[in-house]
Amino acid sequence: MIANTPPMGWNSWDCYGAAVTERQVLQNAEYMAKHLKPLGWEYVVVDIQWSSPDADGHEYHPFSELRMDEYGRLIPAENRFPSAADGRGFQPLAEKIHGMGLKFGIHIMRGMPRMAAHRHLPIEGSAFTCDQAANPHSVCAWNPDMYGLRCETQQAQAYYDSIFRLYAGWGVDFVKCDDIAREYPQCEREIELISSACRNCGREIVLSLSPGPAPLERAEHLKAWANMWRITDDFWDDWKLLKGMFERAEKWCVHAGPGHWPDADMLPVGALRQCADPEDWTRFTEAEQRTMMTLWCMMRSPLMIGGEMTKNDDFTLRLLTNGDVLGIEKDSWSAHPLRTDEKESAWLAPRKDGSGFYLALFNLSDEPRTVSVSAGELDQAGSLSVKELWTGKEAVESGAVSALLPPHDAAVYRAAPLQAER
Repeated sequence: MIANTPPMGWNSWDCYGAAVTERQVLQNAEYMAKHLKPLGWEYVVVDIQWSSPDADGHEYHPFSELRMDEYGRLIPAENRFPSAADGRGFQPLAEKIHGMGLKFGIHIMRGMPRMAAHRHLPIEGSAFTCDQAANPHSVCAWNPDMYGLRCETQQAQAYYDSIFRLYAGWGVDFVKCDDIAREYPQCEREIELISSACRNCGREIVLSLSPGPAPLERAEHLKAWANMWRITDDFWDDWKLLKGMFERAEKWCVHAGPGHWPDADMLPVGALRQCADPEDWTRFTEAEQRTMMTLWCMMRSPLMIGGEMTKNDDFTLRLLTNGDVLGIEKDSWSAHPLRTDEKESAWLAPRKDGSGFYLALFNLSDEPRTVSVSAGELDQAGSLSVKELWTGKEAVESGAVSALLPPHDAAVYRAAPLQAER
């Protein structure tokens, strides 16, 4: 099964916007292979406008002269990705990343480049032309690069089939499709066409849909047609956004399972916004970063690092390599909140092997606070053996668990009835 557990990797958007280069992708891949791969981190994803030769930050250049092949399929800008020269596309870069034992991903916008339709270019592998598939009345509100497609036509499926054949030939393992997850109902059929093309391209590719918030009432459709989908708009290093994620996580956590994962978006940790300021750093406190990582792991969100990893400090590296915390993603199931209010939250997730459970306590207030769960809430009559996973401290508790937490901080425990501890 594709994405049997939540995908884990790095995405270039938070640190380089639309302007990432081949050198920057490779330096992050090398860092991941050296420091993070043993913990399950594996995807290296090039985000938006990799076909634009003049991209230089987080702002898009409307109507940029995007690079594309003779079939109207976008190809990498050679001035930013030199190995793509001579029609090789992303294949050389993917091969280098695969050689590190990692997987390679790209971002796409739904639809096709405007100029492919205007020039009446042929659709590869078919008797159709791009203008027959394009819908000039379907344009992204925040990036005008593309036309959506006439999804009731054979031409639309033919075009999506053609681009995913290209990606499979390049060795792509992950596709993040943008301008689609929150665009129900108008993009529902387009999601199905993209998913069909992805699943029939001859290569296993994780399909991720962005941006959010995806509509909760369409959860079953999303689970049937995608491997992950955004439950929020772009998530940045702002406490208000993080606190607001608890409500989203509560609504979506019941839909997490093998092959389909609600996505709380990237982890804005470490060195961010490098195009604007090479000294920029996450605005999250260390406490807030622990809260974010704990919540993402408890709800089993995909984990995509947003920072320039070669600049990681000791704290950021420890945050991303705590195997006990990351293990929640693979070892738990049926996570859910016991309760959440303005000041605190408590989450529980049973362990798959039946040996106990994970318990997360969050202080959502602006003051130090003791957060507790009772033996009754945990349905525990006897003592518990617990290990707090951020500190490694072990203890025996009398069925209840509590923690004195600084503002915006979290504690997370692996717990088991004393007689059943393994």
